[in-house]
Amino acid sequence: MEKISRRQFLGVSTKASAATLFAGTFAPTATSFFGLAGVAEAATNKVTPFTFAVLTDAHLYDIKNHKFDSILARGVEDINKMNPQPDFVLYGGDLGQLGKPAELEKGRKILSKLKVPIKGIIPGEHDWYLDMGVTWGKMFGKVPWSFDHKGVHFIGLNSILIKDFWSAKGLTPVERMDLVSELECHRCGLWGVREEQLDWLENDVKNLSSNTPVVILTHSPLWDFYPRWNFQTEDAPEIRHILGKFEKVIAIHGHVHQVIYNQIGNMTSIGMLSTSWPWPYPSVDVPYPDIKMNRVDPADIYDGLGSHTVGLDGSFGGVMKYNTWSDLLPENVRRGVKL
Repeated sequence: MEKISRRQFLGVSTKASAATLFAGTFAPTATSFFGLAGVAEAATNKVTPFTFAVLTDAHLYDIKNHKFDSILARGVEDINKMNPQPDFVLYGGDLGQLGKPAELEKGRKILSKLKVPIKGIIPGEHDWYLDMGVTWGKMFGKVPWSFDHKGVHFIGLNSILIKDFWSAKGLTPVERMDLVSELECHRCGLWGVREEQLDWLENDVKNLSSNTPVVILTHSPLWDFYPRWNFQTEDAPEIRHILGKFEKVIAIHGHVHQVIYNQIGNMTSIGMLSTSWPWPYPSVDVPYPDIKMNRVDPADIYDGLGSHTVGLDGSFGGVMKYNTWSDLLPENVRRGVKL
């Protein structure tokens, strides 16, 4: 097959992406019909088995003793009680609700109680659009990032970048933030990682062998789940193309506040619970309906929320464990979802 450039790929994939956007979800690929438990393990580089933990979507307010503070603190406590301890923690975005420095500082203080280091943290839209990530960068550093751990290459991208719709309208930073924080901001446009991060990603992985195990963390899914709520990433096809040389990629994302799973080619994607509130499932068919959460009890502030641990074995087989505080998950998800 003739090799094409990333920009050429974007051109030839436009029609397919548009069709997917209109339909609301990708159909499962041929490989995905094997189901969660039946996909053969790729012959990846040897991994020294380890576990890492993931938290996301705290949506903290600049309000003293808000209930979301205690929920995030409970997630931290979950991880601190693990025995043995995970090697590190990742955080998947939306630490604050309106991007206020006080919200992000509150989140940093709660996360500082973790007994293991946070090796990677990415922003969500609620963290970013008050000051376009200035406070976030000062507190948490640059995105994108990558690091290697026990044979696995980890990548973090900022997937919530949108094109400037506010300058021409003369919107203030607060007005911009208020619009972007809506679940359905139809004036805002679709999110993406954009050209600079795509170039960075291409350069980051160019010297890695195809059998390198890869884990990528984004706030939004790298497939079209439900674009109306930005349960998608506009340039995800380009990301998947860049990472297509690898035998297996595990993609972990926040934003959806629910259990969701998908496979496209070599990429297995899985969504996370929040420590704020659970979203309902949108009214579209999902590729793997058997892992959907049960309906949440609105009287229980902990229902549908939790933390996560991912265990990776020597052949890059993975299992996501949802550490929930209620009896919400179907039995197959409680046992852990194979990645």
